[in-house]
Amino acid sequence: MSGVREIWKAVGDFGPFQKCLVLLTLFPCLSVAFHQFCQLFMVPHVPHHCDTSWIRAIGPNLTEEEQLNLTLPRDVDGVYEQCSMYSPVDWDLGSIVAYGLNATEKCSSGWVYPSAQQPSLLTEFDLVCDRKYLNDISQSIYMLGLFLGSMIFGPLSDRIGRRPVILISIFLQGLFGVGIAFVPHFYVYMAFRCVVGASVSGITMTTLALATEWAGVSSRPKAVLISHCFFAIGQMILAGLSYGIRNWRLLEIAGSAPVFALFFYIWVLPESARWLVTKGRIEEAKKVLQKAASINKRTIPPGLLEQLKPETQSKSGSTLDLFRKKHLRKVTLIMLCTWFVNSLVYYGLSLNVTNFGLDIYLTQLAFGAVEIPARVSCIFMLQWFGRKKSQALLLLLSGLVCLIITGIPEDQPVATTILAIIGKFTASASFSTSYVYSAELFPTVIRQTGVGLCSMSARVAGIMAPLIRLLGQYHRAIPMAIFGSAPVVGGLLCFLLPETRGTDLVDDTGDGCPPAEVCENTHNSSENGHVKEKDGGQDNEYTKTTHF
Repeated sequence: MSGVREIWKAVGDFGPFQKCLVLLTLFPCLSVAFHQFCQLFMVPHVPHHCDTSWIRAIGPNLTEEEQLNLTLPRDVDGVYEQCSMYSPVDWDLGSIVAYGLNATEKCSSGWVYPSAQQPSLLTEFDLVCDRKYLNDISQSIYMLGLFLGSMIFGPLSDRIGRRPVILISIFLQGLFGVGIAFVPHFYVYMAFRCVVGASVSGITMTTLALATEWAGVSSRPKAVLISHCFFAIGQMILAGLSYGIRNWRLLEIAGSAPVFALFFYIWVLPESARWLVTKGRIEEAKKVLQKAASINKRTIPPGLLEQLKPETQSKSGSTLDLFRKKHLRKVTLIMLCTWFVNSLVYYGLSLNVTNFGLDIYLTQLAFGAVEIPARVSCIFMLQWFGRKKSQALLLLLSGLVCLIITGIPEDQPVATTILAIIGKFTASASFSTSYVYSAELFPTVIRQTGVGLCSMSARVAGIMAPLIRLLGQYHRAIPMAIFGSAPVVGGLLCFLLPETRGTDLVDDTGDGCPPAEVCENTHNSSENGHVKEKDGGQDNEYTKTTHF
């Protein structure tokens, strides 16, 4: 493509237009944070015991304590068992009182919960005892939705554009998010959560691409990481919202319905000019660039705008393109591993918020609050230390913190929570780095496909994280040992990646040089006043790329 670097300088790297665009990407982040962690507050720890109302037929005047004493066994601490009861018999009440009951069985008639308890997923769908595992399964189903969303919306965004995918995702999130509040069965709840998870992937990936492709080189990390800060604010809002609204259905409506207010995006959300150019839609790209320049109070020279044309018709990239070229194959495999281990440690800590021993609402508030300095500090780390070193060191620190937690005694909840907050800090900063780094490593024609594939890898880890937590029944240290060792391996692999700090975004897949070499190659070509010939007189593809 021709003349785009000069056009972009004329438009402005991060003027009012880009700032307004970033602002538009912030609002969906609040609802994304809600859906990501709301279930943690919908399944509170509630006292319960088997429903033994069968004895009321022969002893209608029994007090509640007498009923429980006659029909429920006690554990070694003298507390009523929550998941077993004495088997019902056809005796009269006098015989039961005189001889007692011995045979036990699992709860066959449901469970009884405190009458003052607000409706929750646990109480409405009996997520206790033998059904307790459904809580973790449903979390994995939601993560499966994130995985499917990565698979669907990544390539779809490369084909039909960033703007349509954002609008579709917002609509699906609002529709199925509110629909969750009215589901009659838990399996319907899980299905709806899966769709919401898919929409969350569509929103996060596509707003990332839109912000990245409109911002200048020096402002790309800022544009992406500001959105991530709002995700952290969304987690803090969730802590307050769930504290004030204990009814899970009302909480779901309160967190999902506001997204319908974002349908004004239909009229104000711009398409990516970079994507339009790669698709050969030059006239549309000119219009949106002129609009951006106007809002930025800048002017694009008419002659310069006429230079905006692709040298060759760009084709949509496919997943296979990521593995055909040697440099892209290495980048793709390492970034798949990086996103996987990053997601594993992030969700391993985040979904364990109820098990650190302190108040869940305060812990969630701290977990959300710590992400803000993590995201902000990431902006400076990326500029000072570069992408590669930041990514590697943050992953190593996240893993080491989790490994230290495995050695903390259970009776030290404060120490465990403090370490978990530190781990959440480094994992959050590492995740933000992954988003920026990946967007810079993959060329425009397959950027969303590449980021989508990485996101799929992260979602596989998200699916596994709740299931890994179940291994704690064998030894409490096993889950944290896994969450800690994986990012250490991923952090070491990151040292094999190229550095992208200060380089221009790549549009085409190139012939063999990694993205970090693009800027240098282009610079050398312009200095020498000629372009090296290759393959029948065609330029090296990397010297032909568009640089925003």
